[in-house]
Amino acid sequence: MGKKIQRMKANPFFLIAGPCVVESAETCLKIAETVCNLAKRYRIPYIFKASYRKDNRTRYDSFTGIGNEEALEVLRKVKERFHVPITTDIHTPEEAQVAVESGVDIIQIPAFLCRQTTLLQAAAQTGKKINVKKGQFLAPEQMAFVVEKLVQFGATKESILITERGTQFGYRDLVVDMRSIPLMQQLGVPVVMDATHALQVPNRQQGVAGGQPHMIPTIAAAAVAAGADGLFVETHPSPEKALSDGSNMLPLHKMDNLLQQIMAFRNTYLENKHIQLHTQS
Repeated sequence: MGKKIQRMKANPFFLIAGPCVVESAETCLKIAETVCNLAKRYRIPYIFKASYRKDNRTRYDSFTGIGNEEALEVLRKVKERFHVPITTDIHTPEEAQVAVESGVDIIQIPAFLCRQTTLLQAAAQTGKKINVKKGQFLAPEQMAFVVEKLVQFGATKESILITERGTQFGYRDLVVDMRSIPLMQQLGVPVVMDATHALQVPNRQQGVAGGQPHMIPTIAAAAVAAGADGLFVETHPSPEKALSDGSNMLPLHKMDNLLQQIMAFRNTYLENKHIQLHTQS
């Protein structure tokens, strides 16, 4: 398992994908099997992602999970059956050790919590890889302080990932500034593009975020052109029935086409990367 994670650094592109939250073992296993097969076909290192608990919901009656122990057991099943690294997010310092004991390979720090010092400290002290989502409220340069905290608490830069997921634009929209990818890469860590949450339509009156999933290929391709090290995609067999974030998920049956397009685009981009662009002053 460790070798698979190490290959993320050797291979300049990797995929983090799965449902927003663990809904059932059946759904997670179906998604993992499908994406594993596609990852092998396109030779992309793959990490399965699912939240074992959704703590950052807008409404009090929104789905938060099937129960911590049951959800963590589902993640273990995915890891054991398909031999893939798994990642899930934590919300309190105490959850860091719970994640480690449950076999989580990469600890994800939610965007809204990316500046929480004690949470970053707990994650760093596990010795696990850490994927920090950039807050929608932060300039990309501000992530330098997040990386600094993690390093001061014992993490190495080789163990840190940053995920771009858009920046708040007014009250009810997000935009992605692709300059953030090379800017955050200057911190010496890989940068991942979350092509699904970046397309959320937040703060709707009914308390349920909307989305623009038809724009996922556009955001993904732009991120590849900007030099992103990896792609983060939430996916579901039936997004309209998903219990969290269904409105911005990629339908599972469209994952093949997305990866085919992105890898073809990326290969073409790399073949011609040596061509220098000249601008006139």
